[in-house]
Amino acid sequence: MKKTQNYFKWLGLFLSTLLLIAFSARSVTAATPKHYDELEFPPLSEVQLPDYDRYQLDNGIVVYLVQDRELPLVGGTALFKTGSRLEPTDKIGLAGLTGAVMRSGGTQKHPPNELNETLESLAASVETGIGETSGSAGFNTLSEDLEQVFSLFAEVIQEPAFDTAQFELAKKQIEGGIARRNDDPDNIASREFSKLIYGDKSPYARTIEYEYLDNISRQDLIDFYHRSFRPEQMLLGIIGDFDRDRMKALIAEKFGRWQPKATDPLPPIPNISDRQKSGTFFIEQPQLTQSYIQIGHLGGVLKNPDYPALSVLNGVLNGFGGRLFNEVRSRQGLAYSVYGFWSPQYDYPGMFIAGGQTRSDATVPFIQAIFKEIEVLRTSPISQEELDYAKESILNSFVFNFQEPGQTIQRLMRYEFYGYPPDYIFQYQRGIKATTIEDVQRVAQKYLYPDRLTTLVVGNSADIQPPLSNLDDNVKIVDITIPSSQKS
Repeated sequence: MKKTQNYFKWLGLFLSTLLLIAFSARSVTAATPKHYDELEFPPLSEVQLPDYDRYQLDNGIVVYLVQDRELPLVGGTALFKTGSRLEPTDKIGLAGLTGAVMRSGGTQKHPPNELNETLESLAASVETGIGETSGSAGFNTLSEDLEQVFSLFAEVIQEPAFDTAQFELAKKQIEGGIARRNDDPDNIASREFSKLIYGDKSPYARTIEYEYLDNISRQDLIDFYHRSFRPEQMLLGIIGDFDRDRMKALIAEKFGRWQPKATDPLPPIPNISDRQKSGTFFIEQPQLTQSYIQIGHLGGVLKNPDYPALSVLNGVLNGFGGRLFNEVRSRQGLAYSVYGFWSPQYDYPGMFIAGGQTRSDATVPFIQAIFKEIEVLRTSPISQEELDYAKESILNSFVFNFQEPGQTIQRLMRYEFYGYPPDYIFQYQRGIKATTIEDVQRVAQKYLYPDRLTTLVVGNSADIQPPLSNLDDNVKIVDITIPSSQKS
């Protein structure tokens, strides 16, 4: 009897196992992924401008407001027409210091530690900074703390204290950055390549040195602040969970009466003359086992009517499926990374820049391969498949820049800041869609100059075989020694 019971017990387990296996097999079969050719996706949604208000205060501040009730958060950004390109040539670093200490130095009403502790207790932030072509201030807060945080934000913009201890600390931090600036070969290549293209005295390439830092006083920060952070030079954008009428009243209360002190205006935006040093340049870094390479020449601006076609050209060259990846990296095995693109700026010429990283003994073949791909792009039409792939990639990824209302409004603010039309988003999309094979070859011939290319290599000359002299009989050595401080 016991054996019979055991028999039926094991038989039940066996049948259950068979059923489980059969069910699992059907499930696995049903879950087998389709080939990518069989996948179907709905069309991407069109870029939609959010419902926003744009208005101007009597003192010149331009305001953008966008309500977004999804989360109980509010964030804002203010842009100011200033930048490091406008700082004096003997005080390079002044703009960055001003932007940093404007926040870290507290306000007239809230010393640095008190300001930090208040914001931390509210899980909020207020930040400031000055980059190459603009200054900025921003805040983020819970909706329930909006009035308190916005008040602190307004204080930081209008009443910074530039605390002496924080000023000295910020200078020490920059000094540390100067001392370490040759630690990263990738940073070396980018920094020195910009100097070769724009000129080492250009505001778009010059480097902070100890001597310039020694020239900067706390009063210099205050003076640069008064020339930079002014209502007539300000755009303010606020996005989040707020009552529109109350937000307008709060802005008027905190900024409407702002009348800054009279001061000399900032200098005009500097022009760029073509100071490019063509040829081959080398920076010795004997500890390296690979080379860091940049190749290029002066480029143009975003508002160039050919920019959409140049974007498609970039798509043909770059990324997975792009010519440089397929040919230089995959087929020839010459690169760890490789790229090449026409990179414009909003209101001054950018660059066409190509390059990447490769093992030392592949340096010369890598450079030759880049040159060859540029020449092929200029002399031979691309295929229809390449055109379609590049256009679809650009258009499909472009819409993800506008998933949130805040992303779109930031873009609209930046367009206004640099003098672009508000519908530039749609102009660009239409331009991409209209680009043809002939357009790509035309812009390649018009904007890529093989005879003007500057090549910079950061690497170990002992391991670069064949040597760079196979490319150029006159390879120029770039000295990156850091000048010592006058205080030393």
